[in-house]
Amino acid sequence: MKPIWIVDDDQSIRFVLEKALLRENLPTRSFTNATDVLKALTDAPDSEGPQILVSDIRMPGGSGLDLLEKVKQRYPALPVIIMTAFSDLDSAVSAFQGGAFEYLPKPFDLTKAVELIRRAVDESQREEVSEERLSAVPEMLGQAPAMQDVFRAIGRLSQSQVTVLITGESGSGKELVARALHKHSPRASGPFVAINTAAIPKDLLESELFGHERGAFTGAQTMRRGRFEQADGGTLFLDEIGDMPFDLQTRLLRVLSDGHFYRVGGHSAVRANVRVIAATHQNLEQRVKEGVFREDLFHRLNVIRLRLPALRERREDVPMLTRFFLQQSARQLGVEPKRISDAALRLLGTFDFPGNVRQLENVCHWLTVMAPAQVIEVKDLPPEVLGAVGGAEAAAAVATVVPPAWAPAPAPASGFAEVAAPSATASEMPTRSVAAPTSAPPEAIGSSPSWEAGLQAEALALLETGRTDVWDVLTRRFETRLIQTALANTRGRRIEAAHKLGIGRNTITRKIQELGME
Repeated sequence: MKPIWIVDDDQSIRFVLEKALLRENLPTRSFTNATDVLKALTDAPDSEGPQILVSDIRMPGGSGLDLLEKVKQRYPALPVIIMTAFSDLDSAVSAFQGGAFEYLPKPFDLTKAVELIRRAVDESQREEVSEERLSAVPEMLGQAPAMQDVFRAIGRLSQSQVTVLITGESGSGKELVARALHKHSPRASGPFVAINTAAIPKDLLESELFGHERGAFTGAQTMRRGRFEQADGGTLFLDEIGDMPFDLQTRLLRVLSDGHFYRVGGHSAVRANVRVIAATHQNLEQRVKEGVFREDLFHRLNVIRLRLPALRERREDVPMLTRFFLQQSARQLGVEPKRISDAALRLLGTFDFPGNVRQLENVCHWLTVMAPAQVIEVKDLPPEVLGAVGGAEAAAAVATVVPPAWAPAPAPASGFAEVAAPSATASEMPTRSVAAPTSAPPEAIGSSPSWEAGLQAEALALLETGRTDVWDVLTRRFETRLIQTALANTRGRRIEAAHKLGIGRNTITRKIQELGME
């Protein structure tokens, strides 16, 4: 990871932050003034630039605000944290207006400072992944007539800034369409900001959209810009708009009507120069009839509607998408790309993919990790694909690929000590949750009793040998495969993997080290 740059003429501040961040395994580089920082930015290639910049405001040789302005010219997406004394609140407001990520008042609580920096790192890494995907992946793929209609619509809208409503099932690629509309619009040079209105609690969504003033509510210690301000001059993508709370729909309607809004707790109107693109998987006309979605907002959003077809409506695109996702998965995991047989492709084409393109992408990640050979055959496909399609060929394939998941196997001479290479039978258990999380409801994951029966048999076989470390052996094998599966699902992003597993980021790092998975 790139280092966190600390800029402060106070040696004690630099020392304390360096030591605290070192304990968090975060590399640092320190400077005493803004001039040295600007010189280092000029000399260093982009790949060696800072992950985060933490700067004081008042320093010899140039202020932190001037530094912020110059840094943002070269690294517009770089999170910058401004440190300031309590008497410098006016400067803090200027910092936000200049694009600062957050400000850190002095004297600061060290734990909160590290927490803030960690949050900035997470945001920076998400931005990097997003930019990497945008640069590495074609905007959209599809040869089916239904997708060609979508491409033509995007082309016709390329010189327009009109509001667009994108409809389609979950996982069908609505955000990709929104990004394409932004990229080919007059606002392409501005920011593209996306927010999933269904993923944020109602109490926080208003602040997330419109920002808040300092002291607006308990915990609002600083002024914060909302997504509308962040998207100024660009495009705001409101995903799952059908789930927006009714009272917030009124505020959104006002912004779309007159282009102004108020931050939470604010008294001055803020102008929003933003193009809004909304998306939903729900039937908004039905939501209007049910009284849970405002009819006037629906008509305001429904200026141009694009319907994105489900993957089962464009089955001819499955082979092309599969090969593309296999190539992409191999690049992300640093392995040789796997090929897929024609028979396996034909079988994939008969699957309905309830999770659409996102599910197909997950299946390709699963195959890259779990398929035993370089050529993927029918028997290597995930159990939910083999179990869902009909025919004698699929039935035979299921019998071949899905043995009892934890059936005991002969112990190697080393006695299970090689945790980095667990036995094939032990590795089968967690794959059920990786295969395609978008297609299986939570209660279906691991619902088959076979792996539990296999675990019991495996434990019994070890216990009968007289071993006294059975708990450690099986726990290490289980934890190793579980973490490997989570990392494959998140494309190697540890923080996201830890979040999905329900453990802390320090825990997953420690486990990876203990299990020899580095």
